[in-house]
Amino acid sequence: MPEQNLMAASEAYFAERRTLGFKDRESSSRIHAFARYAVMKGHVGPMTAALCLEWARQDALHDQPFTWAGRLEDLRPFAKYLTLLEPQTEFPDGLPFGTTTRRITPHIYTDTEVQTILIETSMLRPLGGLRQATIRTVIGLVAATGIRISEALGLQVADFDQTGSMLRVWGAKSRRERRLPLHPTVHAALTEYLAIRLRHPTPEPTAPLFISTRDGRPLAYHTALWAFRRIVTKIGIVARGGHPNPRIHDLRHTFICRRLQAWQREGVPTDNAMLALSTYVGHASVADTYWYIEGIPDLMALAGARFEGAADAEGGFHG
Repeated sequence: MPEQNLMAASEAYFAERRTLGFKDRESSSRIHAFARYAVMKGHVGPMTAALCLEWARQDALHDQPFTWAGRLEDLRPFAKYLTLLEPQTEFPDGLPFGTTTRRITPHIYTDTEVQTILIETSMLRPLGGLRQATIRTVIGLVAATGIRISEALGLQVADFDQTGSMLRVWGAKSRRERRLPLHPTVHAALTEYLAIRLRHPTPEPTAPLFISTRDGRPLAYHTALWAFRRIVTKIGIVARGGHPNPRIHDLRHTFICRRLQAWQREGVPTDNAMLALSTYVGHASVADTYWYIEGIPDLMALAGARFEGAADAEGGFHG
């Protein structure tokens, strides 16, 4: 196999997996992105470790090593598949960027920041077009429901139940379906967007909900990311977490954090509420949701205040 077309190989890889009953969403987009990158670079021949490393950290200005590590991890099964076709296939040894499980304190957006971001989408060009409505609705949906950006971009028209005011979401990581009740404002925003979406052209129920203006294909992750970064940079939001720049994924973190803050202020019993929130946002384990209490300074402060209040109510603690 003197010349290996990585784009064709990626299509064959997913075709084979589909016949075996696998459903790959988040990882598939990354593998396709790698194949497109190889084509853009003019790469010919077997996959090389150098190409993998270069692709994984191509956005070194904005991303962190654990993000690069996650990209490589998504690429690993594809590399194993390629090895069966081309023994000279290479993949980086070990963990060149470390593990994928590190937790870095996210940027928690203020309500004013979120509103400013949404307002600024009206300045995206072309003015008055579908692109503005699509980016605004995607950003607003992630902020209002806490779903992952990959889950939002994977939605189909039929996933929005207007009558029941529900949203069907397929977990990008767990691959499990969950149905989310929507706040009236979210229902209204999706209904308004769908009315605009129906003109480009009228879609089938299985058509993507969020589409690109140019070709009607699903809105690409890199397109949503580019628009978000452009907006955040323009309005001058400075990162307050451990990442160098505010991220679109931080809207999900903000949703979880704000919900926990509200419950703590209201004195809502923690355990059942945490389990419900963990299910709503699609965490594989409730421990992932509990992390926010110790990982977000604002939440830790609230928890400490409640603890001190409980101690005072009991007359203090005695050794």
